[in-house]
Amino acid sequence: MCVERNKMERIEFFGCPLDIATMDETVDWISSRIAARSFSQHVVVNVAKLVNMQSDPLLAESVRACDVINIDGMGVVWGARLLGHAVPERVAGVDLFDRLLADAAEKGFPVFLLGATEQVVANTVARCSSLHPGLQVAGYHHGYFWADERAIVDKIRLSGARLLFVAITSPKKENFINRWKADLGVDFVMGVGGTFDVIAGKVKRAPVWMQKCGMEWLFRVVQEPRRMWKRYLSTNTHFAWMLGRAWFAPRRG
Repeated sequence: MCVERNKMERIEFFGCPLDIATMDETVDWISSRIAARSFSQHVVVNVAKLVNMQSDPLLAESVRACDVINIDGMGVVWGARLLGHAVPERVAGVDLFDRLLADAAEKGFPVFLLGATEQVVANTVARCSSLHPGLQVAGYHHGYFWADERAIVDKIRLSGARLLFVAITSPKKENFINRWKADLGVDFVMGVGGTFDVIAGKVKRAPVWMQKCGMEWLFRVVQEPRRMWKRYLSTNTHFAWMLGRAWFAPRRG
């Protein structure tokens, strides 16, 4: 979807557009778009997603279609800075989710939560309602609906939600959002990955010091070694190779 650009600077990094913005700038931009009833498709990019985009054209297409693309991952922040881009800070998806819920509660924007297991999404709704009094939850549904996507899309559209948060693994969530965005009936949609697991207390988030030094991925591996170790070893190694090649290339010249 082509929309007018805003005050945020957009760069190209290994074939992926990235918006150079702070958390406050991102929240303000999204909030103003929702208030104006202008649809916005959002995504966050970390090292794993950036690497996977290199070999997954459908994922790359879904990411590039987004109206705002934030950097969620210190590896991408540091890599972009190394190559000369003035990235002010990381905009973590889980923190942005919380900020947008607070804004939605204040302004009366109904939300829909989609993803995770039935228990996790229900616990997430309860926790978010407790953290943000006045939050209007228009509906929620677990993430195991692939036999009938249309039914879920209809449920979201008929709910009256203005914001939709999709907590499904990548690249399923990006492709689902991009495939159905015209039929969702919301003003804003964002993929939030494992955020519901964190909010519901199923998975712990890394300590702040680990987040700041770019070791949040290691904390996840320790919690879920069978599921995460191969993914992070592969993508982190490939990203280091990409970055090294890009950094050394002009110096060789």
